[in-house]
Amino acid sequence: MIVGTVSAAVVVVRNRRRVRLFAGKVVFMRCSVRRRDRLFERKKRALAGIVAPRFSEHQSPWRSGPHTPKLRGVQMSSASEFLERLRRDGWVRSSQARLTPLSGGVSSEIYLVEDDTERFVVKRALPKLKVRDDWFADVSRNASEHACLECVGRLLPGVVPRVRFANAEAGYFGMEYLGDGFANWKQLLLHGVFEVRHARRAGLVLGEIHRRTAGDAELQRCFDTTANFHQLRTAPYLLTSGERQPALRDYFVAEARRLEATRECLVHGDFSPKNILLANERLVVLDCEVAWYGDPAFDAAFLLNHLFLKRLYHAPRGGELRELIGEFWREYLTARPAPGEGWEERVVNLLLLLLLARVDGKSPVEYLDPRRVQFVRDFVRGCFPAGDRTLRTLVDAWFARTHAFPAPAQRS
Repeated sequence: MIVGTVSAAVVVVRNRRRVRLFAGKVVFMRCSVRRRDRLFERKKRALAGIVAPRFSEHQSPWRSGPHTPKLRGVQMSSASEFLERLRRDGWVRSSQARLTPLSGGVSSEIYLVEDDTERFVVKRALPKLKVRDDWFADVSRNASEHACLECVGRLLPGVVPRVRFANAEAGYFGMEYLGDGFANWKQLLLHGVFEVRHARRAGLVLGEIHRRTAGDAELQRCFDTTANFHQLRTAPYLLTSGERQPALRDYFVAEARRLEATRECLVHGDFSPKNILLANERLVVLDCEVAWYGDPAFDAAFLLNHLFLKRLYHAPRGGELRELIGEFWREYLTARPAPGEGWEERVVNLLLLLLLARVDGKSPVEYLDPRRVQFVRDFVRGCFPAGDRTLRTLVDAWFARTHAFPAPAQRS
C-alpha cells in the first residue's frame, strides 16, 4: 500500500521499493509486471480519494489542516443511495423527499433537496473531476470548503451560503438554498450585461476577506491545504500548461513554486463570475473547495482573467469591461489598501499565465472559438520575457488587440 504523499517526487511503498513520478507518469523500478500493475492501481485509487494515502509529517511536507479528515474508504454512490444516507444521518425526514441535480462546476455533485416544505443544497466532492483530461483530487477538500464557508460567514455575514450541517467523514455538507431570485454573474457577462456595481462589490468582498484573514496563525494552521491547491490549481492549470507550452515552461514552474511557498491570508481559490450570485445589492460567493492559506494574488488574478476573457468573447464589443476591470481593482485596493511590495507585478504575471492556462490547461473555457483561443496563445507568448508591467498597460494592450476582431456571429 502506498504510504507516501502522492504529490512528492518519490513515493515510498511498504516493501521499500521506490516509485518515481516523472512527467506525470509512474515508473516502477525493480518490480515485476504483475506487482507494478497492482501498485499502479492502488496509486490511482489513492489519487482518486477512494483509498486515502496515509502519511506522516516526516513523509509529507504538505499536510492537511486538523479539520480535514482522511476519508478512508469513501465511495461515490448513486443519487438514490445518497438520499438514503441523508435519511440515515437524520438530515432528511420525509419518505417523499427527492434530490435534483444542480448544474455548475466540474468537481462536485450538487443536489437540491426537497424535504416536505424544506429546501436546501447538499454537496460532495468527486474524486475524478468532470473534464476531458484525467484529473484526480482528494475528496477531503469538501471539509475545507465547509470550514471556509463557516469562516467567511462569521467575518462577512450573508456573503456565503449558510451551512446547515456537515458529515466530514462521509464527505458532504448541506447549505441554504438561495432560490430563484439570484442571477449568475458569468451568465450576465456572457449575455452582455456589464454593470459596474457588480465589479465593485466583488472587489470589495474579496479585499475584505483577504484583509481580515491576513496574518492569522490559527487560520494558517486550519487551511494548511497546499496539497489540495496543488491538485486543483498549480498542477492542472500552471504545470500542465507549461508542459503544453514548452517555451514558457520555466515561467509556469517558477510561478507554481512561488505560489505554493506563499502564506499571507485565506484564499478562495475559485473566485470567478460563475461562483458569484447577485440579487439587488447582495453578492453571494460559492464554491470555495480550493480554500487555502496562501497568496491573495491568485484570487485577484483569477477574477481579472475571467473579465479579460469575456472581453475577448464579445470582441470587438464589450468595451465596457475595461471599466469593470478598473472598478474591481480600485475597490479591492480600497478594502485592502496595503497589499505589500510587488503586489501588482505578482497579479499581472499570474494573470498572463492564467489566461494561457484557461485554453491549454485541464480546465479550458468553453466559450472561445479556435481563432480566439489562438489569440490568447499568441498574446501571452508575446508578453514573455518583458520588463516592468502594470495592470493598466496590460489592459490597454489587451483591449487594443481585441478591438481588431470582427464582430462575432449572432449568438443565442
